[in-house]
Amino acid sequence: MNVIYTKNAPDAIGPYSQAIVTNGLVFTSGQIAINPESGAVEAQTITEQTEQVCKNIKAVLEAAGSSLENVVKTVCFLKDMSDFAAFNEVYGKYFTSKPARSCVAVKELPKNVLVEIDTVAEVSK
Repeated sequence: MNVIYTKNAPDAIGPYSQAIVTNGLVFTSGQIAINPESGAVEAQTITEQTEQVCKNIKAVLEAAGSSLENVVKTVCFLKDMSDFAAFNEVYGKYFTSKPARSCVAVKELPKNVLVEIDTVAEVSK
C-alpha cells in the first residue's frame, strides 16, 4: 500500500491521504473545490467548483501514476440535485471514458462546498 501526496492538489483536511495505491488500483479521497495554491475555496458556482474538483482529482491521479482516462468508478456528492445538469456538463469534459458512477445529494459537504468527487482508477501500465 502506497500513500500518495502531491502539492498540486489540496492537503488533506483531516487524518487521511489524498490517495492510496494498492493492488494496481488508485483510491482517491473525496476532492472538494479547494485551490491548492491558496488553500481556500475560491470558486462559487457549481460549474467553477466542479472544474476545480476535477483538476484536483487529475493532479492526485497523476501523482499516483494514473490518469482520468483510467478511472473505473466515481462517487459524486452534490449539495443540491438541481445543480446536476451544470455539474454533469463539466464532469463530462473530464471523465471522457465514461466510468461507472454514483451521484447523490447530501445535506452538507466540508467547507460548505457544492460538490465532492472520489474515484477508483487503474494505475497506468
